[in-house]
Amino acid sequence: MEKITVFIVDKQTFLREGIAHGLSLYQDIEVVGGCAPTDDALSLIEAFSPNVVLLSVDEPFQRGLDLGRQIATRCPGTAVIALASNPDDDQLFQAIKGGVFAYLSKDVSAEELAGAIRRIAQGERPINESLLIRPKVAEQVLRRFQDMSLMGTMETVATPLSPRETEILKLVAEGNGNKQIAYTLKISEQTIKNHITSILRKLNANDRTHAVVTAIRQGWISVGEPGQKTLVS
Repeated sequence: MEKITVFIVDKQTFLREGIAHGLSLYQDIEVVGGCAPTDDALSLIEAFSPNVVLLSVDEPFQRGLDLGRQIATRCPGTAVIALASNPDDDQLFQAIKGGVFAYLSKDVSAEELAGAIRRIAQGERPINESLLIRPKVAEQVLRRFQDMSLMGTMETVATPLSPRETEILKLVAEGNGNKQIAYTLKISEQTIKNHITSILRKLNANDRTHAVVTAIRQGWISVGEPGQKTLVS
């Protein structure tokens, strides 16, 4: 069984150790490392390349959220769960804008945390459910999208893809499966899956076809170019 790998970022060593101990009870989850939110945090996360980062956003909140955005940019296969001592609606709204997958209280139980980690590993985004029980935040999100539509800037909702993600999505558009793409690019199939997950998240796409259509409409990829060799999966 392939384990879900987790990295913990919090300034308090005992809290990191406590979370690691709690998650050690679950055979499908493995804490691979942890650190304080220092300048080295991002480099460590890149080195460990975990599936999920548990990120404290307490002191200060915006600095933690900025680190979360950097993780999303430089580690596309890694999802971020924000942990806050005193969660509130304003922070939840900022977390949603920052691309966080879940926003949880530090009082969460090990079982609840493990459940969120598993759901994210399966491609879900638990933070979206917060809108169902937090009408104030739902209204803020709706107003933001309406404002962007009025300004004609809805295109900025989608995050520009990295060169590697663009390359992979182009191969997807040509009809290749993950195995063929991995062979073509000489990287692992799991890495391809991680990139696909990131692409779907950035383009807010429901599936691979939706992502391809979105990218073509945005002009980020094109298919059927003269002299282009189309691979067969």
